[in-house]
Amino acid sequence: MELWFSDYHTDKVKIDVKVDKQLFGEDTDFQRIDVFESAEFGRFLSCDGSIVFSEKDEFTYDEMIVHVPMAVHPCVKKVLVIGGGDGGVARELSYYDEIEQIDVVETDKVFVDVCREFFPDNARGLDDARVTVYNENGLKFLRARQNEYDLIINDAIDPLGHAAGLFTKEFYGNCYRALKEDGIMVYQHGSPFYDEDEESCRAMHRKASHSFPISRVYQAHIPTCSSGYWLFGFLSKKYHPLKDLDAKRWKERNIKTWYYTTNLHLGAFMLPKYVEDMLEEEEK
Repeated sequence: MELWFSDYHTDKVKIDVKVDKQLFGEDTDFQRIDVFESAEFGRFLSCDGSIVFSEKDEFTYDEMIVHVPMAVHPCVKKVLVIGGGDGGVARELSYYDEIEQIDVVETDKVFVDVCREFFPDNARGLDDARVTVYNENGLKFLRARQNEYDLIINDAIDPLGHAAGLFTKEFYGNCYRALKEDGIMVYQHGSPFYDEDEESCRAMHRKASHSFPISRVYQAHIPTCSSGYWLFGFLSKKYHPLKDLDAKRWKERNIKTWYYTTNLHLGAFMLPKYVEDMLEEEEK
């Protein structure tokens, strides 16, 4: 008997992945977590029935949400990661010697434990001596911080459920206060392709772009994400993601990547016309 996992992108569209076996399944206090083994994507993790990441394509997401801001900001010492309990973002941050502190705030401790057991390549990022993991609510954690971080990465899964507070106007305002005077924030912006996803994309950009003086959006191709097309948001008090890109300095670090390059960095901000129109409408 064949076993298939169905990830519904909309009520009328789903992606099916043939799986060899289920490795884990549990309802936590916050969400349903499942881990599967597949021939095409390797191991993949789902929360509440949606694929969060897979071994085959997680590098795209983690590299693009980390290396884009790190190639722009000239001196990142202290980083806050909201979500990030799998460790992939922390792993990419660990390649930067200049970073002194990485705070990872993941609400669901079970999520962290599962990733440590089944996704050790990601989770090794959490073992870096500069990383401290807090099993707390991200919004509450932020309320007590002011002028503290050079970079904030919002790696929260979804603008619904237990992470809903991380996609509000209050959240972006708290991030602004928690950042230093030249701080950068990046966040996953979702997919704008399907009609039912478009409104959350619009709302997110509307709130974010009105909270920071510099607001840009960039893109990546991630097969297990909705429609395979994913957006990221770049917010800053000072630095522009293109004008302040220091390609020479980044290349001199000799960080090995599978997706990110400084050439791709430039191209990622060149968006399709329908996305540009959507973002411009919300900025007005």
